[in-house]
This record gives sequence, structure tokens and C-alpha cells, in this order.
Amino acid sequence: MKYLLLLLLAGTTLTSFSQNEKKLNNAGNFELGLRSTFSTFGSTGNLGKGIGGQFRIRMSDRVNTEWFADFITENIDDDAIRHDYHIGWSVIFYPLNTINKKVNPYILAGHCFDYTKIKPSDDYYMTDVSRLSAATQIGIGTHFNISERLNLSLSSQYMLHLGPDIHVEIHDENGIKELHIDKDGHEESFSLEGHILFTISINYKLANLW
Repeated sequence: MKYLLLLLLAGTTLTSFSQNEKKLNNAGNFELGLRSTFSTFGSTGNLGKGIGGQFRIRMSDRVNTEWFADFITENIDDDAIRHDYHIGWSVIFYPLNTINKKVNPYILAGHCFDYTKIKPSDDYYMTDVSRLSAATQIGIGTHFNISERLNLSLSSQYMLHLGPDIHVEIHDENGIKELHIDKDGHEESFSLEGHILFTISINYKLANLW
């Protein structure tokens, strides 16, 4: 919340741009934003929480692009910590007219690179396990235009990872917990692992690039 307030404060100082409302909804818009992401329904069954940033470059009245980076942390039953680093892009399509509208629903699809690292707790004498993969995502969202320049965006998307999978299993045998972390096969193996992401972001239109 502190960072969102700082973004709002910074936005109020950028009054030197003379674009009108119509121009702020046309091709060439450049937006900068902060985001918070929640990862759910993954293989571990735990909730991941993350922070990140993004910028948007609008290609036309109906098509926008979003370039983002996220850092997500997931507590796996206090037995391990999972860190996910996402960096990627999405194409946003507006099925409805967005000019002078307070609410703008959209469809998005894109691609990202993902680095995952799982660190066992100090109770286990195990080394960290990591993997690097690519992912594709598809989902829906909505912009809520607070003002001509400021918008709040909510989205949900399904992200499907393309690469070696990391399995985390916890077994309780005779009151003793055992943690197992394993990657599917080897680096060249291929598996599909997916999860649902919910993202909330606040974005400010800084300029029109063309």
C-alpha cells in the first residue's frame, strides 16, 4: 500500500502533459504500474503472495501490451519456502469500446520466463532445488478508470509452465515428518504444471509515445 500511495503522489506531479482524454485512450499510451499477485491451485496446495511491477504500451484502441516482472513467495506448510520469479509480456484485447468508459473488460494472453527455487527449512538437511522454464498464460481482467490517467486493474489467468516439474511431498510416518523434493527426471525432461494467478495493479498513464 505504501508503494501504491507513492505512485499516486508521483502521478500528481506529472501535470505538464497536455493530452486530452481521447488521446489518453489511443495508440501510443505508456503506463507504469505496481502490482500484487497471488498464486493459487498449484501443485503444493498453498497460497503464494508476490509483488512486482509492469508497464503498458498501447498499440491501438482495441489492443494493449503489458510487460511485467513478479517475485512470488509460497510457504509450504512451514517445511519449505518456494520462490518464483516471473518476467514476461501479455497482449490485451478489448472486446468493447474503451473510449470514455469507466470500466474496460479485456482478454489477455502471453508468455513469460520462470525461475523457481525451493528451500527446505532448517529442520531438513537438504539442498535447494531449482528449475528454469517458460510458461504461457491466458485470462481475463478489467480496468477501473479512477481518473483520466489513473486506473486500477484486476485480472485472473491460468499459467502453464513448460519444463521440468518440481514435486514437493510431505509424509508423516510414526510422528516423524519427511520432506521429499524432486524434479521430474532431468533437465531435458518435459512436463506441464499449471496454477491460477490473481493480480491487482494500479497504473498511471505517463505519456503518449506517438
